[in-house]
Amino acid sequence: MTRVNNSTHGDTSGRLAPPLIGECAPIQTLRADIDLAARSTAKVLITGETGTGKEVISRLIHHGSARRAEAFVTINCAGVPDTLLETEFFGHARGSFTGAYRDSPGLLRQASGGTVFLDEVGEMSLRMQALFLRFLETGEIQSVGGGASTYSDVRVVTATNRNLLEAVAAHEFREDLYYRLNVLHLHIPPLRERSTDIVLLLEHYGRIFALQHQRPVPVFSAAAIGLLVNYDWPGNIRELRNVIERTVARVSAAVIEAAHLPPEVVAAGARADEHLAAASAFAVSDANRVAALLERLLVQRESFWTTAYAAFMGRDITRDDLRHIIATGLEQTHGSYRLLVGLFNMSADDYKRLLGFLNQHDCHVPFRPFRMARAQLSTAAERASAARLA
Repeated sequence: MTRVNNSTHGDTSGRLAPPLIGECAPIQTLRADIDLAARSTAKVLITGETGTGKEVISRLIHHGSARRAEAFVTINCAGVPDTLLETEFFGHARGSFTGAYRDSPGLLRQASGGTVFLDEVGEMSLRMQALFLRFLETGEIQSVGGGASTYSDVRVVTATNRNLLEAVAAHEFREDLYYRLNVLHLHIPPLRERSTDIVLLLEHYGRIFALQHQRPVPVFSAAAIGLLVNYDWPGNIRELRNVIERTVARVSAAVIEAAHLPPEVVAAGARADEHLAAASAFAVSDANRVAALLERLLVQRESFWTTAYAAFMGRDITRDDLRHIIATGLEQTHGSYRLLVGLFNMSADDYKRLLGFLNQHDCHVPFRPFRMARAQLSTAAERASAARLA
């Protein structure tokens, strides 16, 4: 639940300054926000889906700050009982509860001078929110079970995958605490929104896991890269790391092909191909349906009301399809809706009915472009005739 990097010796965990991999625009913006946060002493709220790397961002902020040589403490607030979380935060006196055999200073004291990172802060109970808000306002720490109050100078960075404003509206998160924490807000985009960075991530983690498992650095085929780039990555960077490590650890081939990837990635690619094929078939089917309606109107001389009108009202064709049918007719009538009535095998009395139907369903096509085209053709023909006579 907690990790403390000793302030005397600095951070020796190897994760103090993890790299932020990526060159897409959202990551470039995030880098600039990290630099700004590192130069500031303000509280930081990091948001993003599970697995996007919120702790990585918090470590980069700490490493770039004036507190980099001091302690970096991480606390995960999810699923921890109030009593345990309170002692983790504020410490406890010996004998204050069963099992308290010695005094504990608490993590906020241990982090004094450094940075404390609270992950999943949105899962904190309302009682703990009140206690933590008091610390933020005063800097005062009162250990569980008594003892003298002390003060701690600590930089607070928090993170959550929840929408805290929605939690505030639902009375699950204190509004005053939200505004205390949300001074500088950094949002991490999900991996599906930065697919252009996936190749860079494959190279980076491929080298790491090849060294860890004493394997050759993986080379991914074009087909494998295509599947990985188009995969939705619900688990974000954490899932990508897992996929790369599993693949590197179990595949001995010189080139990692699509078939070597985990089943969930391959299956998602197959589903995407099916959807694409279905969409293409549907588009072709729509085009064929419109062409068939035009043939019934113009060749077989069937009525508009029994063909295009019936298909539209039955939702077999869309507004765009109907507009295309009307535009095709207007090309032949040079923009005349009265002539269109006859062309589409309706009686003269249907003129107003047709216009009313098209206007009601937002399918009316402007006639002027067709008349202008006719006029331009007439002018061009007259000029050509005059040139021949000359």
